[in-house]
Amino acid sequence: MLESLMDADFLAPRRCFREPIPEIFEAARLLSEAADQHLSGNSRAAEVALAAADLPAVRAWTESLWGSAKAHPEQALYLRVRVVANPAPHLLVHERVKARMPNAAERATLIAHYGHQCVFCRMPLIRPEVRRFFTRAYPTAAYWGNTNKTCHAAFQCMWLQYDHVLPHARGGSNALSNLVLTCAGCNYGRVSRTLEEVGLLDPRMTPPMRSPWDGLERILRRTLA
Repeated sequence: MLESLMDADFLAPRRCFREPIPEIFEAARLLSEAADQHLSGNSRAAEVALAAADLPAVRAWTESLWGSAKAHPEQALYLRVRVVANPAPHLLVHERVKARMPNAAERATLIAHYGHQCVFCRMPLIRPEVRRFFTRAYPTAAYWGNTNKTCHAAFQCMWLQYDHVLPHARGGSNALSNLVLTCAGCNYGRVSRTLEEVGLLDPRMTPPMRSPWDGLERILRRTLA
């Protein structure tokens, strides 16, 4: 294992930590079905679809990037951290840019530019505001707790994140040019490491992927109409 971790091919730059598994897209299909059923007034069918989307394989995928490293030793296969020359320093809290996250207008701009897909692994994304709607409407099927295991697997995996390319803790600014959209696994798997330290290609160098996936935003649009 240690030899493989030092292999040049193993450490070569790549687009993402781990490609999404088919079950993630099946979960997205089921969540989309739940949204359509809710909008048609069939709450029972919506609840069934939400429960079906809570797939163990999806939770395992997320845990392979974001869970306990001790409980998931396979993380070393995906989070391939390396030492780099002259790394950006880790800043003390008082040395960092104060405004941690983009404002509402900036968030809307980022979504308009990148769509509802992770810039690294390209999985479909869902904003917390949409997930909270489902949690309020279907608290049992779309449950959301304080730990990984007490959160709905699909909503957790597809949780839209506003991520700093140069991490905030390493001096990254909140300029739109330093912000991208990612899934929870790609964001929390990288934490405060730079792209070079984890061997990821800069996603800003690739045109955004266009997809019909709307992040289930139609739920909020209909509610606010």
